[in-house]
Amino acid sequence: MVRGLLGAATSLVMLPVAQAQSQWNAAPLPLAVPAGGKLVVGDQNENLQTILAASGVRSRLLTRVEFANFLGGPEIFEAFRAGALDVAMVGSTPPIHAHAAGEPIPIVAALKSARPAYGLALRPGLALNSLQDLKGKKIAWAEGTARQPFILGALKRAGLRPDDVKLVPLKVADFPVAIKTGQVDVAPLNEPHLSRYLKAYAAEKAQTLPEAAHEGLPTATHYLYASRKALADPAKAAAIRELVAGWVSAVAWSKAHPGEWVQAYYVKRQGLKEADGAAIVKADGELRFSPLRDTVREQQELIDLIHGAGQLPRRLDAREEFDFRFDALFVETSANAGAPK
Repeated sequence: MVRGLLGAATSLVMLPVAQAQSQWNAAPLPLAVPAGGKLVVGDQNENLQTILAASGVRSRLLTRVEFANFLGGPEIFEAFRAGALDVAMVGSTPPIHAHAAGEPIPIVAALKSARPAYGLALRPGLALNSLQDLKGKKIAWAEGTARQPFILGALKRAGLRPDDVKLVPLKVADFPVAIKTGQVDVAPLNEPHLSRYLKAYAAEKAQTLPEAAHEGLPTATHYLYASRKALADPAKAAAIRELVAGWVSAVAWSKAHPGEWVQAYYVKRQGLKEADGAAIVKADGELRFSPLRDTVREQQELIDLIHGAGQLPRRLDAREEFDFRFDALFVETSANAGAPK
């Protein structure tokens, strides 16, 4: 099923099963996808469901996929805890906090961009020139999301500590309102929220920290992670593998057809102008699916960053957060999305 989804241009080179064994589950990854199965998938900003539908991949899946939309990892984690999700799209940090809570949700795919994960948006009228200028400012904060290590990384690069600023705990959904109203001075916003904010408040001189100030900050990572219960079910595990392969194919389609992707997602789904959507896609640069084994080091660096700030109860081992069986789908880190070389 996977080869049929990906087609000739995006065929996958399979690794020996012995090289793709999970540390938490040594059973080989099932390949047979029974027709009529169902996966409940947590999405964010309706990104995953849109790209699967626009690319035509969703209609070719043997599995029926139902989506629930979220904004932020903590809400997704609670849905997993309630047994309401099989799979979800998240950033880098939710798997860390699930791990710390003693309920690891294994990562099964990793999509990376070279651009910073967020833009440090400033309240209307505020101008800052460097990360050092964050000192004393009120910064929107959402522990348990990828915004957490992003802000910690920004402070570390500036030579600042968390107590040198005022971290304002908020739900991710409240970040845009908080920055618009001046409840906070700075908020890490991702797309399309960042472009929407800058456009809406251009007259009030809304801006971000300079692009140079974002260099070296954590880059955008999108994970798919799946419940251990679903991965232990042969039918669901095979369906998850099919979904991962479908995501690879859909992202490859979006890079080959940027205009169609902009229309489907940024214009029709997010309400942005075509030029704004095109600018976002251009800024994303190269998207690549990284083998999970090659993602461990970066994940461990984030763990150590959060732990070093005293925000984890113990130092975790990043290797425990991945189901390495899915590495059979990805053969080198430099591969373009959907097109391993």
